[in-house]
Amino acid sequence: MVIYSCNVNGIRAAAQKGLADWFIKAEADIMCFQEVRADEDQIPLELRAFDGYTSFWTACEKKKGYSGVGVYTKISPEEVNHGFDIEEFDEEGRVVQLVFADWVLNNIYFPNGSQNDERLDYKLRFYDAFLENSLDWIERGKHVVTIGDYNVCHKEIDIARPKENEMNSGFLPVERAWVDKYVESGFVDSFRVLHPTLKDAYTWWSNRSGARERNVGWRIDYAFVDEGLKDCIVNASIYPELLFSDHCPISIELEAPFPIVKTPLS
Repeated sequence: MVIYSCNVNGIRAAAQKGLADWFIKAEADIMCFQEVRADEDQIPLELRAFDGYTSFWTACEKKKGYSGVGVYTKISPEEVNHGFDIEEFDEEGRVVQLVFADWVLNNIYFPNGSQNDERLDYKLRFYDAFLENSLDWIERGKHVVTIGDYNVCHKEIDIARPKENEMNSGFLPVERAWVDKYVESGFVDSFRVLHPTLKDAYTWWSNRSGARERNVGWRIDYAFVDEGLKDCIVNASIYPELLFSDHCPISIELEAPFPIVKTPLS
């Protein structure tokens, strides 16, 4: 089973850069987008439907053209949730959660905390609500896969300029400590499972000063799985050559320990 993810930073803009053609070539079982910045009826026609896939979208209720996530799947979920059932988080349209018989997929655009202290507090509380939700699914006997833009670099190896960014949101000690807590709670970074020491592997670059050309980036897009799936990770990749947005796509391939039935939804 292969799952792809990309923060498209506006699906309408990404569509003009060949997103649909790449989607077809990727042949994903599940494709996740974050920062869609569009309501479902504003999705470009070439991205509305693909043979064999059903899509689910969550848009921001508070502000048009902000946030938003979408997921295309070949695998039929038993349930679809558009958040954690917590209004202050759900109204920003950051979560599509697919519930299957034995596992849960979270496609999430985590908040950015750089605006002010209030926004950083919101981000940290969102993290905690997400972790509580994930642990609840674990207690209910399901595996949990969470892919998306986490808006944080965990370790110094995940950022090109660690010293210069110690006081910037996305690399603050309090944010990195939350990732430590997440890992200690039983979740693993699939990319680091397979590439524990690989340097210069980033998923986001500032649009300033030729950062992408110089590969001065941040790895803030992740695919985490619960420890029960650690041995099922076959591949975890980053695609910096794909230029749909200021982020690049990532993917994870899992050899699942439970049956996956690829049946299109009606």
